Amino acid sequence: MDVDEAGGGRTDGADASTSAGGSRSPRPFWSEALAPYARPSVPRSVLDLATSVVPYLGLSVAMYFALRVSILLTLAIGVFAAGFLLRTYIVFHDCSHGSFLPSRRGNRWLGMVLGVLVLTPFLQWRHNHAIHHATAGDLDRRGGGDVPTLTVEEYYARGWRGRLGYRLFRNPLVMFGLGPLFAMVFSPRIVSRAARPALRHSVHATNLALAVLVAGLCWLVGWRTYLLIQGPTALLAGAAGIWLFYVQHQFEDTYWERGGQWTYPDAALRGSSYLRLPQPLQWFSGNIGLHHVHHLNARIPNYNLQRAHDENAIFHAIPIVSFWSGLRAVRLKLWDEDRARLVTFGEARSSRVSPAGAPAATTAL
Repeated sequence: MDVDEAGGGRTDGADASTSAGGSRSPRPFWSEALAPYARPSVPRSVLDLATSVVPYLGLSVAMYFALRVSILLTLAIGVFAAGFLLRTYIVFHDCSHGSFLPSRRGNRWLGMVLGVLVLTPFLQWRHNHAIHHATAGDLDRRGGGDVPTLTVEEYYARGWRGRLGYRLFRNPLVMFGLGPLFAMVFSPRIVSRAARPALRHSVHATNLALAVLVAGLCWLVGWRTYLLIQGPTALLAGAAGIWLFYVQHQFEDTYWERGGQWTYPDAALRGSSYLRLPQPLQWFSGNIGLHHVHHLNARIPNYNLQRAHDENAIFHAIPIVSFWSGLRAVRLKLWDEDRARLVTFGEARSSRVSPAGAPAATTAL
């Protein structure tokens, strides 16, 4: 399937209910039930823009004037600006699925404009995110737009350098501290020469637009002021976004299967969390915590996700991940194929015993 098509290569599930072997099943059982929620409303979408992009830009200007009073006041405003930047990213995300506006062209152009605000080339991100939707939970197709995850056996098959590198990558200080810099500032600026021309052009055009915009703002307010305004806001929004993306698939009883047993609906309903956040956080995160609904039908715009969940019994048995259990999920590092769940490094180490019951010979890592 063409994963570059708006909507993530038909990640509404209409074509995604194929097995890893490629055989197609009949029209999915949920397709008709969820179809009414997958119709964008232009007034509602305009409201989303008015409550995300507009406040973000307004607060960014307010931070400039607040610098004349106090840097602490500027940082306090930056917390709210980060919330609206995250909400803007959700609109960008919906555009990548073709779910935000009725027009495919409208989603594309709006997504490209918002891509400059969120520092992300739209077409390249849409491509990578579509791969994520098509392969989430498939142990044989890891590495496409997901959080790199090793099985226990894969981890212990590595040398000490490989295990140390994986530990460092999965360390919360690295993932949520340095992660936003890598994910928002550096990684989106690079594109492979082997990538399709449209993807390369998307990256180059976004980089050029950002260079002009950043240079203009630095000339207007000074580079130190620009960094004081944009830096904390982008890093905080980025850290929140990475945590949301992480916990939406990395919880204890999530779903991973080898290709032969992997199915799209299981990946959506068992491998995507219902992250039930306090209402203000759910609003700022654009309902993306209802990730099980989103993965079953990615054509549903963010403002219809809660209603789709509430009105369809298929979603009512989904395990709930609370805000606090989502924070604790950061401890989970490896997939244990024998126990079919994510485990901590300590749990993985304690489970590696010899047939006689003695601890297996492993290093401290």
